[in-house]
Amino acid sequence: MRRLILLAAVLPLAAVLVPGASAAPGAPATTCAAMPVSAPPGAQVEAVTATAHEGGTVTFPAAPPLHPAPTTLTDVPAWCDVTVTLTHPGAGDHVAVKISLPRDRAKWSGRFQATGGSAYLAGDFGSPLVAAVKDGYVAAATDAGVGSDPLDVSGWALKPETPALLEDFSSRSLHDLAVVGKDVANRFYGKPVSYAYWNGCSTGGRQGYVEAQDYPKDFQGILADAPAINWDRFAVASLWPQVVFNEEKTQPTQCELEAFNTAAVAACDTLDGVKDGVIGNPQACHWDPRKLIGTKVLCEGKELTISAATAEVVRKIWAGPVSPSGQQLWYESNIGAPFSGHAQAGMPFFVADSWVKYFVKQDPTFDTTKLTYSSFAQLFRESQQKFHDIIGSDDPDLSAFAHAGGKLLSWQGQSDELVPTQGTADYRERVNRLMGGNSRVDQFYRLFLAPGVTHCGGGPGAQPTDALGALVKWVEHGQAPDTLAAAVKTTDGTTLATRNLCRYPKLAHYTGHGNPASAANYRCS
Repeated sequence: MRRLILLAAVLPLAAVLVPGASAAPGAPATTCAAMPVSAPPGAQVEAVTATAHEGGTVTFPAAPPLHPAPTTLTDVPAWCDVTVTLTHPGAGDHVAVKISLPRDRAKWSGRFQATGGSAYLAGDFGSPLVAAVKDGYVAAATDAGVGSDPLDVSGWALKPETPALLEDFSSRSLHDLAVVGKDVANRFYGKPVSYAYWNGCSTGGRQGYVEAQDYPKDFQGILADAPAINWDRFAVASLWPQVVFNEEKTQPTQCELEAFNTAAVAACDTLDGVKDGVIGNPQACHWDPRKLIGTKVLCEGKELTISAATAEVVRKIWAGPVSPSGQQLWYESNIGAPFSGHAQAGMPFFVADSWVKYFVKQDPTFDTTKLTYSSFAQLFRESQQKFHDIIGSDDPDLSAFAHAGGKLLSWQGQSDELVPTQGTADYRERVNRLMGGNSRVDQFYRLFLAPGVTHCGGGPGAQPTDALGALVKWVEHGQAPDTLAAAVKTTDGTTLATRNLCRYPKLAHYTGHGNPASAANYRCS
């Protein structure tokens, strides 16, 4: 990941380090310099660097797939980047933690925000940190020692230190990030952090759940969206479409596949009382793909006819992965979710493909498009057996987090094409069963499902507009969100419709009166 670097000073451990908070209390902190940092338990500090930035208008170049277009931030205050490199003796790792701090202490709200990663990237060292600084936070992220490429694991997998790096990626680096980030903020400003928040989606969402499960006192508030929990299962289950294509000897085009989604949305759109191009509750949509047999579809200038074989492929994909005996193994993306993320013939979801090749099978030549129903089931069980305890990230016991007063806020799109929404709902149900039911769990953990929204945002549905703000109100003022504000907007920011996302397990229904584009005319039930 490319980043702005204006100045760097690496100081050896034996050097005399100058604290950044050398100014008197109440005065602006203007010194951007390396400082002594307390190593978390089990870790050692290898180096500290400091980089000063003047702020203003800051542009981060495009870096696909996370940032397909340049990101420009305006009115950014001057800030300081402090990067701390850690190692865990005997692990052979080198973990970087980057902390971004407003240089003027008057610009700091007293809040700390740790930001998460995506795919195989543990943390984004670019625009998310600077955006948080603009909002008055000290912000921090970690690379978990695995680098800055969300797509490619070949640089750290299949090496002697891989088990340690996988532990870093899974959990250990997250606690290190919290300890180091808050310590640097305390030393820089001369006062401790008032409130600590986690903010992440996908891998970042999984990381947030790990923090609540394993390190319940690190953060008072955790925003963990589209969480890639159940990693040992969903990362294999995402290959299910490839298995179906291979076994059924049928490889539909994307045009054909999306024709099924279009038909399903048309059939189930009004189940929530309003026609808006979105399935409000995919679990209530039971449209049969065989109804599309014989339909003509125009694909790149060619007219194709939907066959019975193609309809059967779609039926099997939507039904989700099963064993040869018919046992349900995991969940598939909901009806209405795009097929493009994971169901392209010959193009498996890269997270799943890499997971199987480099970790489960430890063979980069393994072909995940040639799996049979039988070999898939074996692979699914193998991933569970080897890696559930390492990266399952699904412990439902959140009692320590609840006892510490923590608040976990989570939302996910019902059209998430990469991480099955039902896997998150399954986790919430397991927490409910263990911890006294939905009402009790709502006291510290609230889940919101967003109809028509794809992975971490996008799609035709209403997008959450300020989930972090809702979390802050819950943590600092005790205002638990009953709904999450969301909106459908054009690319220029014009609001076309507003919605309120309902807290799980409630769903929004149109009252039948008033403008259907207004959130005021919907009720959660």
